[in-house]
Amino acid sequence: MPSWKDVRRFCENDGWELYKQTDHYFYRKESPNGNMLRAKVSMGSGENGPPLFNIILKKQLQVDKQYFNCKI
Repeated sequence: MPSWKDVRRFCENDGWELYKQTDHYFYRKESPNGNMLRAKVSMGSGENGPPLFNIILKKQLQVDKQYFNCKI
């Protein structure tokens, strides 16, 4: 399963803007339909379990696993 580092690498490679850094990284990106997507990425080094990773893909990044994998 992807780690938090992989999620961060995806955001950087896919053109997301790092707009805030506290105890997490906060990214944003405007989608093609004009909606602002936001992602909150832990600074931890652990892996994401399948349920959490699927939520991140669907609700925050709004991409499928294949697209995610080609960007990391």
